[in-house]
Amino acid sequence: MAKQIIFSYEGKDYTLEYTRRTIQQMEAEGFVADDIEKRPMTLLPALFAGAFKAHHRFVKQEDIDKIFAGMPDKESLIGKLAEMYNEPIMSLMDEPDEKTGNVEWVTSW
Repeated sequence: MAKQIIFSYEGKDYTLEYTRRTIQQMEAEGFVADDIEKRPMTLLPALFAGAFKAHHRFVKQEDIDKIFAGMPDKESLIGKLAEMYNEPIMSLMDEPDEKTGNVEWVTSW
């Protein structure tokens, strides 16, 4: 099961999660995880906002910003978001299940 952060804000329940699709969207929008240390003011809030895409894609950016501002223990929050962000990327490289059959491939050189 994918890792999630679940919370309520102003009476509404939220589930934050990343999927391969949402990470692709973030990358298409210019998000580069390796640049977080160089551009934290831009990319840390973008990492948080990207986690809304899977289940809450229509939440306004200004509301996401308010929620982020009200989140306690941001250092731990960012660490958990980074861990969640990496999970779909790592799953991209998982070996296929033997039951699904494997594609055989060879090189031409």
